[in-house]
Amino acid sequence: MAGFHVRSVLVTGSNRGIGLELIKHFIGKPNPPEVIFATCRDPEGARAQELKKLASKHPNVMILQLEATDSASIKSAAKKAEARLGGTGLNLLINNAGVMLPSTLESATPEDMLSVYNTNVVGPLLVTQAFLPLLKKAAQGSNQKGMSCSKAAIVNISTVLGSIEKTPETFSFVPVVSYRCSKAALNMLTKCQSMGYKQDGILCTALHPGWVKTELGNFQPNVQADLTVDESVSGLMKVICDLSEKHHGILMSWEGNTLPW
Repeated sequence: MAGFHVRSVLVTGSNRGIGLELIKHFIGKPNPPEVIFATCRDPEGARAQELKKLASKHPNVMILQLEATDSASIKSAAKKAEARLGGTGLNLLINNAGVMLPSTLESATPEDMLSVYNTNVVGPLLVTQAFLPLLKKAAQGSNQKGMSCSKAAIVNISTVLGSIEKTPETFSFVPVVSYRCSKAALNMLTKCQSMGYKQDGILCTALHPGWVKTELGNFQPNVQADLTVDESVSGLMKVICDLSEKHHGILMSWEGNTLPW
C-alpha cells in the first residue's frame, strides 16, 4: 500500500454519498492522483454544490457531466477526459453511480425493474466501453508486473444484496427486489469483464461498501444503516490500494473479505 499511486481516476455518481467521499479521500491522500475525474448527472444542480466547492480548491479535480444511461453523455465525457489526460490513459475507473427503489415481490413493476437495471447494469457497461481505450492505454504504458489499480483497473461498486448465496441472510428485512436483481447482474458483468479484459492487464473487481448511512442506505423503514460514509470509504480505499491479480473477478467487502456470488 505504501507504494500505491494512481495517476488518474474517474468516479461516477460523485456528487453525493459514497462517490463524493471517494473524491475527498483521493484528494486527501499523501500522493493524490494528478487527475481526478468526478462525474455526475447535473454538475450545475443543487446536489453538486459541495463537489463544485471541492473542485474550485483542488485543480486536479475535473467535474464531468455524465449520465450513465445516456450514450452521448458518456462519449462526450470520455472525449473530455482523453483531452485532459494528454495521451497517458486512465488508471482507475470506479463505477459507483446507482439507484435503489423500495420494490418488493408484490410491488415491483416492469418500469421499476427496467429503470434500476438500466442505471445499475447498463450504465457501468456503457461507461466501461467508452473508457476502455483509455484503460488499455494506461495498462500498455505501465512497466508494472501483474495487476493493480495503479496500473489499470475497473472497480464496480456492488453490494452483498446482489449475492445469491447470501440472500437468505438479508431478504426478510431488505427485499428491494429490483435493486438485488440489478446488482446480481452487475456481479455477472464484473465476472465477464474480468474474463474479457484479462489479456489487456486490466484488473476487474466488484466491491460491497457495507450498509452505509446515505440516501440509498437509509430509505428502508425500520432498518438503519450501520456505517458512516467515511468508515465505508476508508475501508474501500484500503481495499482498492491492496487489489492485485488475486482479487481479479471476485466480489469483496469494504473490509477486504471475499464474498460469494
